[in-house]
Amino acid sequence: MSTDLAKTPIDTWHRNAGARMVPFAGYEMPIFYTSIVAEHRSCRTNAALFDVSHMGRLRFDGEGSEEMLDFLLTRRVSGMPLGSVRYGMMCNESGGVLDDVLVSYLETPSQQRYHLLVVNASNRQKIRSWIEKHLPKFPKVTFSDRTEITAMIAVQGPLAIDVCKQLFRFDPSRLKYYTAAITDQFSKPVVVSRTGYTGEDGFELICRAEDAPRIWENVMLAGRDNGFVAAGLGSRDTLRLEAGMPLYGHELDEQIDPLSAGLGFACNLKDREFLGSDAIRQRANQPSGMTRVGLLPEGKRPAREGYPVLNLQGDSIGRVTSGSLSPTLNVPIAMAYVRSDEAETDKLQIDVRGKLVSAAIVDLPFYRRSKN
Repeated sequence: MSTDLAKTPIDTWHRNAGARMVPFAGYEMPIFYTSIVAEHRSCRTNAALFDVSHMGRLRFDGEGSEEMLDFLLTRRVSGMPLGSVRYGMMCNESGGVLDDVLVSYLETPSQQRYHLLVVNASNRQKIRSWIEKHLPKFPKVTFSDRTEITAMIAVQGPLAIDVCKQLFRFDPSRLKYYTAAITDQFSKPVVVSRTGYTGEDGFELICRAEDAPRIWENVMLAGRDNGFVAAGLGSRDTLRLEAGMPLYGHELDEQIDPLSAGLGFACNLKDREFLGSDAIRQRANQPSGMTRVGLLPEGKRPAREGYPVLNLQGDSIGRVTSGSLSPTLNVPIAMAYVRSDEAETDKLQIDVRGKLVSAAIVDLPFYRRSKN
């Protein structure tokens, strides 16, 4: 079996730009170009481009697509307006999260309608197998993996909308948050969705793999005088942490249910059944005892994943799932799972390499962008 890592369609550009490349979810990906902090701050103040082509893109065509996705996802898909995007999860029968996803309902210029599922890169093969396992129940659905023939680019930041106006056939600022449309950029077809994973406004673009380098360069050129930068996975992680967004493998996994993760808004339980719905209902009535919280540790030392969380009496009550120094707030921030009965207190403690550090429980997100 080959151990070669895959490359995104924009790989050559990254290398020419001096990116530090690292293995991630089977791909070679840029972790940063200049520094994580500089790229993070550019996204918060101007805009940044992220190559997220490693994310899985799965397409559903044909009669029964809505019913199949309603069966698989925690979020209701039937009745989605054309052009809408919804965040949801795919769970196993026990209510554990297999992945968190975005589902879009789109129409091509030839008026062909389909659903597109964007899944985490590390879970793509697992989710493909899960879908294929249930596909025989929906014989009229055509399922296809579009990941390798497409690319995905995120343009995020306060200047992203205004700069991108000049790049597409229609004005993408007309898109509301969590909506999408198919258009073109200089005759290259592109799905434009007003979504992101940074806490900033902006777009995610899906295009043909062969068109990706040109589209990436067009966006970089358009933003050159507005402080646009290329950004890697390092700043994408610190940005999403500030925004309080869960990351699969940290705040989500097959042992964590959506309610414990604080994602009940993405579980439409009323008047519908889906895989894992019975278990999630049961947990709603009998909580698992763990809750995701935000923590502000004192001092300057960040609390890293896996560090124990203790109450003020010194009892172990949970663990840190993500932690870093916040480039925007210039203080350590962390997310953790703690016992639900301790989540209403003001302060806890974190064992930071043998030293107990006081940490305040705070509401998520840590950072919220100002809205015009």
